[in-house]
Amino acid sequence: VPMGVLSCVKYLMFIFNVLVFAGGTCLAGVGLWVAVDPAGFQDIVATKPVLSAGAYLLLAVGIALSLLGFLGCCGALRRSRPLLLA
Repeated sequence: VPMGVLSCVKYLMFIFNVLVFAGGTCLAGVGLWVAVDPAGFQDIVATKPVLSAGAYLLLAVGIALSLLGFLGCCGALRRSRPLLLA
């Protein structure tokens, strides 16, 4: 395999993981916003337990995606197979 192809794959993996990290950070931010200030979202979701559970679910999924995206970025830059498999 030519070295140029491996370099291209490395940077594509890095860009993909940056996008996953950014998406996870956005999800965590929305989850935190809904958990702290639920008044703006009570019109959309009628019941309070569903709103708080959804906020914490968004927060947990966002944090998990951010962590996986960060580990993937480090794995892509260092060419570390265990970090990429995580």
